[in-house]
Amino acid sequence: MKFENAMLEYRLHKGTNLYEPIYYYTTIELSQILARRECEFFIKEGKTYKQLSSSIEGNLFVIYVELFEEAPIEPVEHTERGIKLEIRELNGRQNYPLLSTEYVSNHLDILSIIGSVFTYLEKNEWERDSAEIDEDRGVYVLYVKPTGYLLVT
Repeated sequence: MKFENAMLEYRLHKGTNLYEPIYYYTTIELSQILARRECEFFIKEGKTYKQLSSSIEGNLFVIYVELFEEAPIEPVEHTERGIKLEIRELNGRQNYPLLSTEYVSNHLDILSIIGSVFTYLEKNEWERDSAEIDEDRGVYVLYVKPTGYLLVT
């Protein structure tokens, strides 16, 4: 496999064509790198970064980010149930209401869900807005907006 020894680096935009490495992962599965690359936002140490672009340099995957906002660090939820995914409504006035929580066994499952344009919860259709990996809480979050469409089966 070409990317068997893949690594990941986050680089912070510091000005015109200037990027500073801020986080480096040497032991990481390709599926996790791809899931992270699908996320528009990355949270670590209370800082939210917005993805600008990505690249591959040999076996090194790079995600370029800019600082979006800072907030207090939220505690990690420890669980043995798998990788946690929250699906939240994109509604800041209501503090992004939680619609659903799932636990999956691998990052390809995460990628399959957050990479889809539409998600169905209790027959209601929701359209993807964005996704984030929140390392502080140990969770992926998918933000969705209601379309008003009801799935008829």
